[in-house]
Amino acid sequence: MPSFVLPSPAPSPTFFAYAVIAGDTLEGIARRYGTTGRSIAYWNRATYPSLNPDAPAYRPDQIQVGWVLVLIPGETVDASELPTAPPSSRPSPTPAASRSPSASPSSGGTATGASVLLSHGPRNSGQIALTFDMGGRLDPAVQIMNWLIAHDVKATIFPTAQMGTTAIGRQVLALVRSHPELFALGNHTYDHPDLTKLTSSQVTSQLTRAEATIAPLAGRTTKPWFRPPFGAQNLAVRNAAGAAGWRYTVLWDVDTIDWEPTSQGGPTTDDIVAKVTSRSQSGSIVLMHLGGYNTLGALPGILDAVSQLGLEPVTLDAWFPR
Repeated sequence: MPSFVLPSPAPSPTFFAYAVIAGDTLEGIARRYGTTGRSIAYWNRATYPSLNPDAPAYRPDQIQVGWVLVLIPGETVDASELPTAPPSSRPSPTPAASRSPSASPSSGGTATGASVLLSHGPRNSGQIALTFDMGGRLDPAVQIMNWLIAHDVKATIFPTAQMGTTAIGRQVLALVRSHPELFALGNHTYDHPDLTKLTSSQVTSQLTRAEATIAPLAGRTTKPWFRPPFGAQNLAVRNAAGAAGWRYTVLWDVDTIDWEPTSQGGPTTDDIVAKVTSRSQSGSIVLMHLGGYNTLGALPGILDAVSQLGLEPVTLDAWFPR
């Protein structure tokens, strides 16, 4: 199934709360969440005046245990457009945030707040995330995976359970399993519904059933990555996903629309390459499909374009903590 063509501009990522523990430093927290210490300071200066970079009393090295710092993973602050924290209330820190960015895949999840909405990674990373959905047409999924393996290209794969249990889907997940150095794995739901039309319990069921199906085949959990079908999400969906353990709701800032055939106005191979070339920048998340009509043919040009832009393909794990 095609993914929804996200309108511009993409939704802004939401704030994430981190409770400071012993041994934390502002720069250490920033590295963990793909941002900068100064950005965290700007986001929190109204609550903690000693974190105001523009004030004489700025003391970024004196954060205190128990402080709840708000931040946006993967975002940095533009000093010409200084931000404000959430206007009504500060989000509650998740248990994971107050202890460690890592969680055991068997823990059943750690997040209790809303899943963090992401449309791109750090803009100063010099990296790009190529992501592939597997929720409908499957040809030429295996060939795409083999091409990525042959050229040592890192990517994040978002399968639905429904497609993952087909013969081709199982081959794809076997390749994910055998190449952990190249592929990260996310959750694209059980059977690709519009989650905004479901109840919270139904959203949870879509994710947990998909996890139960995909994880044994791929040899790893789909957490913490979740991509809503069609890009359709809202706070209720993110709350359900976060509570179930999927910390990040992953959208994109470059959509190749490769799911649409050329005969129906979809992009040619050259169109896909041109779109990635013209719209990608440091931190971009590129949306493609393992069943894309011209995706396989476009990959050599995409890889060349990414190289010319000075960007390195990485999985989402490189940017955001688990």
